[in-house]
Amino acid sequence: MTDLSTEYLGLRLRSPLVASSSPVTGDPDGLSGLDDAGIGAVVLPSLFEEQIVHEALEVDRMLATGADAFGEAASYFPELDSYNTGPDHYLARVTEARAVLSVPVIASLNAVSGGGWVHYGKLLADAGADALELNANLVATDPMVSGADVEDALVAMVSEVVAAVDVPVAVKLGPYWSSLPHLAVRLADAGAGALVLFNRPFAPDLDLDDLVMVPHLTLSEPNDLLVPLRWIGLLAGRVDTELAATSGVHDAAAVAKVLLAGAQVAMMATALLRHGPGHVAPVLDDLRSWMAEHEYDSVDQLRGSASWRGIADPAAYERSNYLQTLTSYSSTFPH
Repeated sequence: MTDLSTEYLGLRLRSPLVASSSPVTGDPDGLSGLDDAGIGAVVLPSLFEEQIVHEALEVDRMLATGADAFGEAASYFPELDSYNTGPDHYLARVTEARAVLSVPVIASLNAVSGGGWVHYGKLLADAGADALELNANLVATDPMVSGADVEDALVAMVSEVVAAVDVPVAVKLGPYWSSLPHLAVRLADAGAGALVLFNRPFAPDLDLDDLVMVPHLTLSEPNDLLVPLRWIGLLAGRVDTELAATSGVHDAAAVAKVLLAGAQVAMMATALLRHGPGHVAPVLDDLRSWMAEHEYDSVDQLRGSASWRGIADPAAYERSNYLQTLTSYSSTFPH
């Protein structure tokens, strides 16, 4: 029998497929469906610090409205208990998920302040999360802030969170770093148990009618796997931390590829949004069939066999394939 079990962040998983943060993992029925279908672990939707702060400020504004009005209107003020101005709702979601699921629950955090990362990280760990995923979507917009400053701040934040919590910590990164391997080493030294590659950057679009910037969301496509696949293959075995692949994981072939490149787990979101939690079962069945066909008895056996260190031509992961890619393309434009 093909063994799909693996370890991630010190947690024993029954399969290498993890449900990434999405509306599916924020829905109780979705979580139950994922558990039934054989998911290895789930990452809950992110807790956003700025959303909590915004809600608190809005309630404060409402409570201050009419503060100097006639005293008999005191009943005008709303009851504070009816407002959720903190992370309580999210913390309850962590506790409930941990109580009903048979698989590890990973809490996702997207903070904006140094104190916020530590404060909310501790709350999530105390609520029962088996691990934390720090969604480090840092965008430097100040011309006076250098790339080194951004990296130093990220490493310091990770170090502080790791020191403050008693659960494993993963760091979800975007692909745009000047020297990702060096940053990976620094994050591993700071205590990151895993790096999740990559956070898909969302950029606003311009509305040509109203001339305003508007949110724009695009779901991943299979080709989005190529960037994390390359970097996992380059980093596997060269940095002292685990690697997880996210973005572009739609089927069993994608899962097999990232495991061969050296990932501990493959994370899926878009395919679950499109096909539902039940999509996990056929993906795992197809993965078992592929492994049996290629005589792999376990995930541990195949992991990393096609990484930078495991293939005959390591330069294929580097720039040498750039020229080959460009020169091998044939235009379909009619002459």
